[in-house]
Amino acid sequence: MSGAPTGPVPGITDRALGTTGLRVPALVLGTAGLGRKVDEPTAAEVLRAAAAAGWRTWDTSNEYGDAEARVGSALAGLGALDGADGPGGADGPDGAVQVFTKADPLPGSADFSGDRVRASVAESLERLRLDRLPLVHLHDPERISFEDAMAPDGPVRALLDLRDAGTIEHLGVAGGPIGLLRRYVRTGEFEAVVTHNRLTLLDRSAETLLEDCAERGIGVLNAAPFGGGALADDDGPVRSYHYRDADAAQRDAVLRIREIARAAGVPVGALAVRASVRDPRVAATIVGVSSTAQLAQVTAWAATPVPDDVWPDLDAALPDPAHWAGELGR
Repeated sequence: MSGAPTGPVPGITDRALGTTGLRVPALVLGTAGLGRKVDEPTAAEVLRAAAAAGWRTWDTSNEYGDAEARVGSALAGLGALDGADGPGGADGPDGAVQVFTKADPLPGSADFSGDRVRASVAESLERLRLDRLPLVHLHDPERISFEDAMAPDGPVRALLDLRDAGTIEHLGVAGGPIGLLRRYVRTGEFEAVVTHNRLTLLDRSAETLLEDCAERGIGVLNAAPFGGGALADDDGPVRSYHYRDADAAQRDAVLRIREIARAAGVPVGALAVRASVRDPRVAATIVGVSSTAQLAQVTAWAATPVPDDVWPDLDAALPDPAHWAGELGR
């Protein structure tokens, strides 16, 4: 684990996740890349390093390739080190590692029924080697209609039943379109939300969602603060943002952000992650890494001081809302 950080991130404290009673560190480890992009030994090395560095909440999903199985294997190994509390519990970032996962259709299937969600959760429990899950999100509900999701035999009802049974402690929703997430939030059934690519230095589409959640005591997890990489580089071409080609306004904004970063003597990546961490409405920021070097880099960025006068300059560099994902954008 050469170069891997150890201990909690300096100056970054954990926060309450809404009114769930769960506590989360400012940085949550995203595991999609560990399940899809790297081999098992590399994933195991990163997971061990993350736990040692204080990233003791991990975000995964039923459909992230081998991620859940690899997390489960790592938890089993960490359990011998963590003592009687064991892995996967809800003790928070200073105790056992806690794992949040997501319910999904089968890969390549359109089946997002209540029965499928119950099977998804059962698969996650088996792969993670856990008896209960502290938080499960309905994942990318834009794949079905809101009416189907909320039907008596639909996925939300299935998750609520699993919560009532104690299999799930808390229920969240993770997705893209902000307007749709707000609709789920207004049902009163969800305790946490994951939004991605919509609270960054290039896009503030999530503002209305964050206000809704703050009013209701719903915990917010902000994912993809680097927009897929556009906000992690200090130089080089700006090709994409949010999984698609960057437009001219986004490219120009990134160049302005780089100028601001150079003038302040702060890496662009540090500005991106600190912008998310500093928002009091965000309980934690989910960042995916695929190596211990990336883990060390993001940990360093999160601890980098940013001069106060930089934030107004970054606000001024924000593209026009016409270039954001918006309320309905995927």
